[in-house]
Amino acid sequence: MDKIQKRAYSVSLVVIAGFVVLFLRLIHLQIFEYKELGSISDANSLRRVWLHPPRGRMLDRNGTVVVDNQPLYTVKVIPSEFTDSLKKSTLASLMHITGEEMTERIDKGFRYNRFAPVAVGRDIGAREMIRLSENLWRLPGVMIEVENKRKYPAHLSASHIFGYLNFISKEQLEAMAYKGYTPDDKTGSKGLEKQYEDLLRGEKGIRYELVNSVGKSAGTFEGGRKDRPFINGNDLHLTLDADLQRLAEELLKETGKSGAIVAIDPNDGGILAMTSQPDYDLEILNGKTDAEQWRKLVNDPAKPLFNRAIQATYPPGSVYKLLLSIAALEEKAVDPEKTIYCSGVFRLGRGRFLCHGGEGHGHVNLERAIVESCNTYYYQLIFDVGFETWSEYGRMFGFGERAGIDIPGERSGLLPSSAYYDKRYGKGKWTKGYLVSLSIGQGELNTTPLQLAAFTATLANRGTWHEPHLVSAYRPDGQDTLVPLAFPKRKLPVSERNLETVRKAMQGVVDSGTGRRAAVKDVSVAGKTGTAQNPHGKDHAWFVAFAPVEEPVIALAVLVENAGYGGSVSAPIAGKLINYYVNGPDSTAAVAVADSKENGAGRNAPADSTARREPQYDL
Repeated sequence: MDKIQKRAYSVSLVVIAGFVVLFLRLIHLQIFEYKELGSISDANSLRRVWLHPPRGRMLDRNGTVVVDNQPLYTVKVIPSEFTDSLKKSTLASLMHITGEEMTERIDKGFRYNRFAPVAVGRDIGAREMIRLSENLWRLPGVMIEVENKRKYPAHLSASHIFGYLNFISKEQLEAMAYKGYTPDDKTGSKGLEKQYEDLLRGEKGIRYELVNSVGKSAGTFEGGRKDRPFINGNDLHLTLDADLQRLAEELLKETGKSGAIVAIDPNDGGILAMTSQPDYDLEILNGKTDAEQWRKLVNDPAKPLFNRAIQATYPPGSVYKLLLSIAALEEKAVDPEKTIYCSGVFRLGRGRFLCHGGEGHGHVNLERAIVESCNTYYYQLIFDVGFETWSEYGRMFGFGERAGIDIPGERSGLLPSSAYYDKRYGKGKWTKGYLVSLSIGQGELNTTPLQLAAFTATLANRGTWHEPHLVSAYRPDGQDTLVPLAFPKRKLPVSERNLETVRKAMQGVVDSGTGRRAAVKDVSVAGKTGTAQNPHGKDHAWFVAFAPVEEPVIALAVLVENAGYGGSVSAPIAGKLINYYVNGPDSTAAVAVADSKENGAGRNAPADSTARREPQYDL
């Protein structure tokens, strides 16, 4: 082979090698770097804009919208177009934040997807939005999107019911990315917002825009044929009565104390009102949350974020005498007409247990024991029934376990049993004195206001336990029909005759006993007072009630912490709520004012009057 042929051959090899390298590089770009380079290419000409759907609204049982939506303006940037420090500082200046804050927010997007828009400012004001709009020409990669934030009625709080939205956490994002969440999304953090997140959130849409070299929109892509519309969130229809809820909040706030009120429709378990005081202003957590306000809320010693209606547990006090009465009647451990003599002191071994300061009630039968809240009657009755039977009936009526309400955070309370005491104190190391305390709703027995309200509703409807709930149905977007939600219920194996005996006595409590301040003109009300001892201060005041007795439409539990006697403090609140709900807001019917005898002392004075105390122990 001569020199010319060798040279031609060498050149050919070089050319072929060059083409092979180019071909291999092309294959690498097309196959291995397709996604990244495709994203860069699209970002230079196309912009994918997420269309956020309006979150589902919440309506009360009368069709009043109690949680709505309003526009929220959000500034977003594409991280890949925002690596220049000058652009970052310019945008930070326009938004009145530091450059460090801006860098931190953009870096969040880099960690997720540097070609997807990331929010750097939410709930911006009109002035900031105008300034940004005027400067978009020199800030390619910046866009202003319209999202939504919640709108609440001015006269209603219900913060523990509605809950609020919060930015999705890293853990949530990893767990729910398949549902279409992105790092800038908010999810329900408490209350109904969290419980019904999947129904409320809707489905995001997508709009593709053509953009020019400075990031400005240059029209739609392919006439919008590839766009996808958003789907609105589903509206929730609540069992709540907004007007009753407002009144409950006002009445509890007027006491100046912490506490809770739960009102239930005894016919289906729907919550009519539920308030925990103190509560908090949902606007603090709506849209852009001020860090200082959040710290104050979290560190407030009154714990406004704590939902006392479902998370706080208290001794039920004398209210629990109703449960012991039912157990005794069912087990035939008592003749309701038989009387015992209450001298004011019950002796068990060397222990002395006082009945309301040591003042006796004389001869009392079951009905009078409930009406006047005689402790002595129940001190003995729990031994006649038996501890395990007492615990069994408590479980039957839902104590010691969560009621199952459809908002998160509910606690189960504590229903002691022999097994519990054996485990805690050791077998044979606890005495019958523990049972004496339990007989009147004291000791280690603890319940939530929700549990007592559900219990009262079961008495009201003559023996059917309904799972308490706040949502009755939802309406899918674009549809006229509601989709009802089903909640468990169970008919308890309890005689209606025995329940009627207890119901009659509860009516006597309001007509002539310790709960007279809950009486309502022209409405038959049944109730029971309770004063739960509190080792850390003044006693807690309980009152449970339902009305009208013949065909109940409302059952409720009222708890006011450190307020003293249920008959004096909580009963009037219950009476006003019953009057409002049964007689209507325009009714002239008034809550009956008890006569002056209610506050008198002596043997026949109401057990919750200031002349007496719940049991004092001299062991």
